[in-house]
Amino acid sequence: MSLGTSRYAFALAPLAAASLWGGMYVVSKWGFALIPPITLGFLRVALGAAALWVVVTARGGPAPSRGEWATFAALGGWVTLTVATQFVGTELTNASQGSLLTVLTPVFTVALGAFVLGERVTATKAAGMAVAGVGTAVVLAGRYDLASIAAGNLLGVTLLLVASAAWAGYTVWGLRAVRRHGALRAATYSSLASVPMLGALAAVELWYLGRSPVDLPLTPESTGAVLYLGLTSTAGAWFLWYKGLEYVSAGTVAVFFFAQPVVGAALGAALLGEALGSGFVAGGALMAVGIWIVGRERAETADNSPDPTTG
Repeated sequence: MSLGTSRYAFALAPLAAASLWGGMYVVSKWGFALIPPITLGFLRVALGAAALWVVVTARGGPAPSRGEWATFAALGGWVTLTVATQFVGTELTNASQGSLLTVLTPVFTVALGAFVLGERVTATKAAGMAVAGVGTAVVLAGRYDLASIAAGNLLGVTLLLVASAAWAGYTVWGLRAVRRHGALRAATYSSLASVPMLGALAAVELWYLGRSPVDLPLTPESTGAVLYLGLTSTAGAWFLWYKGLEYVSAGTVAVFFFAQPVVGAALGAALLGEALGSGFVAGGALMAVGIWIVGRERAETADNSPDPTTG
């Protein structure tokens, strides 16, 4: 495999991450009914951070310096804001609102990438993003009653918008850390930095609800939900998301996020017996074409660009 082909393959890592996140729709059917949202988010990130730390420790290498921890603490803040607002917002809204608002993340990421990093939004990239976005909307329109998008809890909708913007922030401001330290270390230390922040929020949540950590149900469903969210949707997916940033811009990585609800719809049909809308195939095809357009633009320039990875 040539260097250019290898780099292009790694650039597709965010697609795998978005696919893993698609499974969160099924898992949330178990988790949110058993564990309060912020507490579930804390357990998710704590387990994921621990798994990543084990891998980093096994590989060896120096620990971050005091100055470097400041960067990871800032990224941990983005993680905390994302997880807390996403999980509470999801609990307060309906499925159509959650799915549509979540896919605004690529829009926020492209905008922040251009504003903060000076990334150029080419006509090809904009077209690919538009096609992928339309395809995802078609899939969601066939799955949900989008007439209900304006109904429900305004606070929940607002929180999901904040979550989408916060993940865009984690992506954009994490790019330099990824290029300097590598995807594995950047994902690991930013996750570790968020654990005490989410832990404090979870403690407040449990106090407010009058619950104790020892009262949380230990069932096969709750255990399976935490394991999936922690090991797959956090440790695995966050590493893969940052891995893509080693090779492509934040704006290019963002387009792969459109795959999340499409995978979620497919898993919902396979595991929960839900019916797929009539537009699933057409919408999924449009989404794939949009991702291909953006990926092709990167593939055509990859061989002429320097290798940005470190460590």
